[in-house]
Amino acid sequence: MTTNAETALKPAAQLAQQAKTPFPGASAEYESARQALLAEEIEFRRHMTRLVAQRQALPPGPVITKDYRFKDEQGFEVGLADLFGDKNTLVTYFWMYGPQRERPCPMCTNWLGAVEGNAADIKQRVALKILGRSPVERQYAFAQERGWRDLNFVQTIGDDYAKDLGILMDDGSEYPALVVFQRDGEGQVRLFWASEMTLEMADPGQDPRDAPDIASLWSILDLTPGGRPADWYPKLKY
Repeated sequence: MTTNAETALKPAAQLAQQAKTPFPGASAEYESARQALLAEEIEFRRHMTRLVAQRQALPPGPVITKDYRFKDEQGFEVGLADLFGDKNTLVTYFWMYGPQRERPCPMCTNWLGAVEGNAADIKQRVALKILGRSPVERQYAFAQERGWRDLNFVQTIGDDYAKDLGILMDDGSEYPALVVFQRDGEGQVRLFWASEMTLEMADPGQDPRDAPDIASLWSILDLTPGGRPADWYPKLKY
């Protein structure tokens, strides 16, 4: 369905004609290809805007009735509702740093490093908690090693939370999980949105990932001629 706002938009190809290559000497072939790409980028931006609106218009999600327990940064046992603080929205990221791991997942670490740079700003609008199966003291020790100051780590008590999300395997291996909760007008905690693009949903030759890709590492590399390497991943140390 096309909205009135969308019908008022100028065609992307028309807007792309206003582009100016910042440096002289571009060939006609480059100018034409870049203008066509810009039109696609404008269309992608518009699709992303529609996607965000569709997400925000989701009906109320299921009420979380299970009493998941956590240990917060002060070492106190708390429930899911307590993680909201004074906010009505809670963004959580479960990272792969279970007690069986000697070191955290490098990709989780890379993602959290980027979020750290925005965490102070994010927390002005919503609660932001990083959940892990390792003792909270162990998580903070690694955060200190990385120089992270604005991320708040929480230990999951028991494995019910991870198992219910389907991210803890029988052999102890884990998967990450990005989940957003909302507190409704009655004080109930509801699921708002969770990343659900699994390995089975990945396109051929690609890693499973969300759309948009929230990892700034890949977003930056996507801007380069080589793009995402098929056989390279970040490390904890170089």
